[in-house]
Amino acid sequence: MKEKRGIIIAGAIIGILSVLLVYFGNPRNMGACVACFIRDTAGALGLHRAEVVQYIRPEIIGMILGAFLISLGSKEFKVKGGSSPFLRLILGFVVMVGALMFLGCPLRMVLRLAGGDLNALVGLLGFAAGIFLGIQFLNKGFSLKRNYTQTTIEGYALPLISVGLLALAIISPAFIILSQKGPGSQHAPIYIALAAGLIIGVAAQKTRLCMVGGIRDLIMFKDTYLISGFIAIFVFTLIGNLILGYFKLGFAEQSIAHADGLWNFLGMALAGWASVLLGGCPLRQLILAGEGNVDSAITIMGMVVGAAFAHNFKLAASAQGPTANGKIAVIIGFVILGLISYFNIEKTMNFKVKGGVSVD
Repeated sequence: MKEKRGIIIAGAIIGILSVLLVYFGNPRNMGACVACFIRDTAGALGLHRAEVVQYIRPEIIGMILGAFLISLGSKEFKVKGGSSPFLRLILGFVVMVGALMFLGCPLRMVLRLAGGDLNALVGLLGFAAGIFLGIQFLNKGFSLKRNYTQTTIEGYALPLISVGLLALAIISPAFIILSQKGPGSQHAPIYIALAAGLIIGVAAQKTRLCMVGGIRDLIMFKDTYLISGFIAIFVFTLIGNLILGYFKLGFAEQSIAHADGLWNFLGMALAGWASVLLGGCPLRQLILAGEGNVDSAITIMGMVVGAAFAHNFKLAASAQGPTANGKIAVIIGFVILGLISYFNIEKTMNFKVKGGVSVD
């Protein structure tokens, strides 16, 4: 229990911060959502034209910079990359397609569940199913191959871009697009959102917090270390929502959610399968990128492209439900994952690899 204390405390902090971010202006059940915030930031930069989801989210910037600064200070910053970069970009794209079908990343899934949104329970079942499917390929020897030491500037690139985005968020020049209505117009003050992101980045870096890793390790090794962090997030977010009156139990009329159970399940199943192949959920990819992992930075770029593509071509779901284009995209996503999973099995491997790919 002693070794779990740190990750439980980290989960408690993230849960409390998520509720406070809603209190200070973020949309309900969206105190923190990596997929949603990447989508909003892509929109603010003009990469898509969905008017209701365009805002540079300081939380994302803070998570990257928090992980970057704490890894530098603890001498854990290591610049590595070169592990199937283009496939990782594609997998990042697929993760975003699945997440935007569900309307949230794994972190938001937990936050939605703690707010009483039972659609998130359906999403959780799908997410676990997708991870279970991915594990079957890990056990057969799936691998995206090893990574290699890279030049220092490779590792500094994404943190420097994050600083540039922060400057744009503060200065807000005319070419930055900001939503005047909808979720993009609902946000906590910049300094509060940035501070919360920095804290989340530090906490997640020190504890290796990862929803995909938690469910994967629970299934493969009966290890509850990582999943205990997300249980703590759920518990403390639930308490905060009950105190502040944000809790609303049910399927209907939930904040930025739809009640189509089949596509909530399939969207998160797609995101779960792709994430387990990548070795971590969207939050974990941000943290790894902050630590100097160039492969994770490329995955994030894939998510940015996926977010832009999803809204430009009407793949993303909305409160009214999934689109026809989105359903087709999810099905194609499963086919893509099947091909990537099958053709990256190392035939000579005859032992079980924990996680299949590099997580740390």
